Amino acid sequence: MIRRILPILILGIIIGILYSVRLDIFPSLNSQSSKTEESTCVGSIEEAVINVANTVGKAVVSISTEHTEQLFGGKRFYFGYPFEDDFFRRFFDDFFGELPQREYKQIGLGSGVIIHPDGYILTNEHVIAGADKITVYLPDGREFKAEVRGKDPRSDLAVIKINASNLPVAALGDSERIKIGQWVVAIGNPFGFALQNTEPTVTAGVISALHRSLGRSLQRDKDYNDLIQTDAAINPGNSGGPLVNLKGEVIGINVAIFSTTGGYQGIGFAIPINTAKRIINRLIEGKKVLYGWLGVSVQDVNEKIMKYFGLNEKKGVLVVGVVKDGPADKAGIHERDIILKFDNQVINNVRELINLVSATEVGKKVKLTLWRDKKEIVVIVDIGQRPENAEVKEAAGISINTKQWRGMEVEEINEGNIRRFNLEKRSGVVITRVEENSPADEAGLIPGDVILEIEKQPVKNLSDYEKITHSLKGLVGIRTQRGFFILEE
Repeated sequence: MIRRILPILILGIIIGILYSVRLDIFPSLNSQSSKTEESTCVGSIEEAVINVANTVGKAVVSISTEHTEQLFGGKRFYFGYPFEDDFFRRFFDDFFGELPQREYKQIGLGSGVIIHPDGYILTNEHVIAGADKITVYLPDGREFKAEVRGKDPRSDLAVIKINASNLPVAALGDSERIKIGQWVVAIGNPFGFALQNTEPTVTAGVISALHRSLGRSLQRDKDYNDLIQTDAAINPGNSGGPLVNLKGEVIGINVAIFSTTGGYQGIGFAIPINTAKRIINRLIEGKKVLYGWLGVSVQDVNEKIMKYFGLNEKKGVLVVGVVKDGPADKAGIHERDIILKFDNQVINNVRELINLVSATEVGKKVKLTLWRDKKEIVVIVDIGQRPENAEVKEAAGISINTKQWRGMEVEEINEGNIRRFNLEKRSGVVITRVEENSPADEAGLIPGDVILEIEKQPVKNLSDYEKITHSLKGLVGIRTQRGFFILEE
């Protein structure tokens, strides 16, 4: 009898144990297991961040820049515009004597990452732009003067060089392989020399989004149309430092924060490292970075455009403007064409087209597949060189039209430069760039000035400007919204 009952009892006990586990009657055991797994996970991330800080951190530097401006002591503070003009300055000098000059020093801070043991450092172009003096502070406390080897304002990247060797180098990764949710570490050293601590700062977070684009009011003349977004804290001064994955590979260069207060609010951006890898060699060699150019303004295809033009799916970009005598114009591309493929690669949006065209070698013949009159056609385009002042046109219809005269370039007033320069005037032409030491620069004109009159003749648009300036010689009087300026030839 006992032999018959015993197996039944043993089986019952086993079933009871299994049932108890299923009902979580022994929570302490399950909880302990869960805590162990969680602890292991947290521990591995913690160890990875520590490892990144200890390895990549040795290749992150602090960059201090200095720019000196010569100012006339009394003019800016006592008279204001239009008395900053050289004509008025000479007038007051005759009566009151020459005003003493003052030096005004602007100090900038940023970060950089060593990419070659012989002292080549990658950083943002805006960190070193206009600097008369660049000083680099290494994590080991050493201090070096630096020189600019190459810079590219469009990508906002630059390479500077210090006289050192056998330096620690950061490994460059592949930004095409990163994913949303991936853990990253942002490293910078903006205040190392000031705080008497040359060790870089480290913040951790995840990749929040990919292929982000900053608005025109933020990007100005930069091409911020394909950025990595992260919630790792990137504060002022961290620009130029690396964004690193947990393997210790640089996947981006920290560039900007989006904030209503100027402080950190959980949204930071970085330039993909693959963008830098394409141009690093040219920057090191001091060569100009060339970008491909089609000479079109385009917009994304939406549902209405898709239906109107008879497309079967929402893809491609709609051509809304063609620059006369540009590559697209010469190839026979028309307004209302839809670009479906570029060099056999399907185009889904404006950003993809811009990136592909920009990365294409100037002079290369490329096949474009277009949608015209509800059928596909193919054209061959000779990719041109992107003009110096061509802006990235992601929306419809504002064509590029700039003119240069006496060291300044002007544009028709449009929505883009109204936002860029915070303009109130809508009549006239706006100065977008002034060459250093040019007649315009010597006269005191600056980007954002709106030219209203030249030699008493009203300037309402670019056509007026061209007609008036075409044959002018000698001294020329110009009236802007800031006052009068006299330009020498």
